[in-house]
Amino acid sequence: MKSIWALQDAKNRLSEVVEHALKEGPQTITRRGKETVVIVSIEDFQKLTATRGSLLSFFQKSPLSSANLDLTRPDDYGREIAL
Repeated sequence: MKSIWALQDAKNRLSEVVEHALKEGPQTITRRGKETVVIVSIEDFQKLTATRGSLLSFFQKSPLSSANLDLTRPDDYGREIAL
């Protein structure tokens, strides 16, 4: 079925566009021939925007979290420049 709609067609047939988004997946709307927006079901939108956890929890779950890595850096004061 149709998944790309010209803006004017999408405006005139919004109910149909929404129905397609619910049953078939994302529907792309173009303006002046250029893909502009996508209409997705709320279920798909929530999957895309769901919080996946913090950066800290990501690193804590890493296989390297128990590794004894030396992450200290030497003091670097830059190079001396004669003025």
